[in-house]
Amino acid sequence: MDMTPTTENFTPSADLARPSVADTVIGSAQKTLFIRKPTTDDGWGIYELVKACPPLDVNSGYAYLLLATQFRDTCAVATDEEGEIVGFVSGYVKRNAPDTYFLWQVAVGEKARGTGLARRLVEAVLMRPGMSSVRHLETTITPDNEASWGLFKRLADRWQAPLNSREYFSTGQLGGEHDPENLVRIGPFEPQRI
Repeated sequence: MDMTPTTENFTPSADLARPSVADTVIGSAQKTLFIRKPTTDDGWGIYELVKACPPLDVNSGYAYLLLATQFRDTCAVATDEEGEIVGFVSGYVKRNAPDTYFLWQVAVGEKARGTGLARRLVEAVLMRPGMSSVRHLETTITPDNEASWGLFKRLADRWQAPLNSREYFSTGQLGGEHDPENLVRIGPFEPQRI
């Protein structure tokens, strides 16, 4: 199924939750999904989405409010036609490496799985004007998180960029109750490949 972004123009606004060209609009035979920057009103919906997406670590509702406001330029939500949040990506540009976007979490709700939404969320953020210097994508992934490994492998293939991984946090560093986390890095990639 072709999921090519439309080129329809939307007026971006810092105060409104309307999708903009940089945020992309995608459609499928069943539903139209909209990708946009999050707002304060999205914090609780993001929290509920992440709770419904194991094995993701669930952070506090307050953390998601902060992401939706303080980090909104480097995060995105996807909503269905009724406004329900069905996808979310959070991350930031590393202060000590401004060519690197660190992806913290990506969540896709059950009703939007299989649509390529995770990739589209990541690419929607990376295509924003303020992200033009980014040439690397990083995240941490537990060894058994097949969905996240699959996403990063697909992104590396799509962008024709190398993918590297190494242990980053051990189980001991994570309190002994959490699987180790590998630091996974894609890049360098060329923006036109996104």
